[in-house]
Amino acid sequence: MQPDQTVPSQQLLLTIPQTAKRLGVSRAMVYSLIAKRKGPPVIRLGRSIRVPAVSLQKWIEEQEQEQKPS
Repeated sequence: MQPDQTVPSQQLLLTIPQTAKRLGVSRAMVYSLIAKRKGPPVIRLGRSIRVPAVSLQKWIEEQEQEQKPS
């Protein structure tokens, strides 16, 4: 196996527009959720904000669990 083949084909970190697109909401909504600390976990790289793809999926699953009726 060549070293290039060990790199995952999915993007590890998403931009805010990419995150918004995956969630089907506006960028403003994502920024608002992040500011209120109610959104997915983020990584700050200088002035850039990135959302780990794995963390986004986990956050979505957590939201589903919270929405289920008792």
